[in-house]
Amino acid sequence: MGSIKQPLDHEPAAVEYARRQAGLSKSALARKLNVSLSLISMIESGHRNATPDLLRRLADALNCPPVVLERKRNEPAREQLDA
Repeated sequence: MGSIKQPLDHEPAAVEYARRQAGLSKSALARKLNVSLSLISMIESGHRNATPDLLRRLADALNCPPVVLERKRNEPAREQLDA
């Protein structure tokens, strides 16, 4: 496959974890969202970005808040803000 897209809007490991916690296979999640199995696999591996709409739909399907699936952004250090 191609290179990993940066920066991603979602956290691939969080999507996989939430899916497993929901007791869903990749195939079952894909069917639930009406998307391809390939797309779910690429999102979980970090090779494809989840759009904001898809992130919201994933969160709904996995019964978790969208923030759980979102990529955590590093905030600049306080010194950089004051400079």
